[in-house]
Amino acid sequence: MGGAALELVRGDITQQQVDAVVNAANPSLMGGGGVDGAIHRAGGPAILEACKQVVRTLPGGRLPPGEAVLTTGGRLPSRYVIHTVGPVWRGGSEGEEEVLARAYRSSLRLAQAHGLRSVAFPSISTGAYGFPVERAASVALRTVVEFLRENPGVFDRVRFVLWSDRDLDTYRRALEKLLPATGAGGAGSPAGA
Repeated sequence: MGGAALELVRGDITQQQVDAVVNAANPSLMGGGGVDGAIHRAGGPAILEACKQVVRTLPGGRLPPGEAVLTTGGRLPSRYVIHTVGPVWRGGSEGEEEVLARAYRSSLRLAQAHGLRSVAFPSISTGAYGFPVERAASVALRTVVEFLRENPGVFDRVRFVLWSDRDLDTYRRALEKLLPATGAGGAGSPAGA
């Protein structure tokens, strides 16, 4: 896919050695639960301070769903954190899939604009925001695969870091449906390289 390895792994997003990890942030960028809280805790106060600076520049002091911003990675192994806000699931009839796709695209565009070669994503919006994992996996993978095909050579690696075996299996199945000929999607193995 445009020369990039697409990886699915079970693990901790705060431990990924990539140029940037993506944070499933809330609109205030002030940390919270789930992935957001874990990234803020592991990365230390430098991330929160950077988020405060960013928030001052945002209309209404909030990052709109589907948009993304870049901050330092603080104490994380990654140099940067890309914060994006996914949609709250409201049953699927209020444009949630498009907003989720936009969150992934915005994150990839921001990484591209900063010359970052490797990015790790969590499963955006599937925790407290309630987006069904099966639908989220399909949207996430389709969006990333399309971006990689439309922008060859931009990334070396895009990794999805899933917290549970169940989520990893769901993403594997979604990738196999999307790319049936590759047999891709093994944990820790590149897909479609």
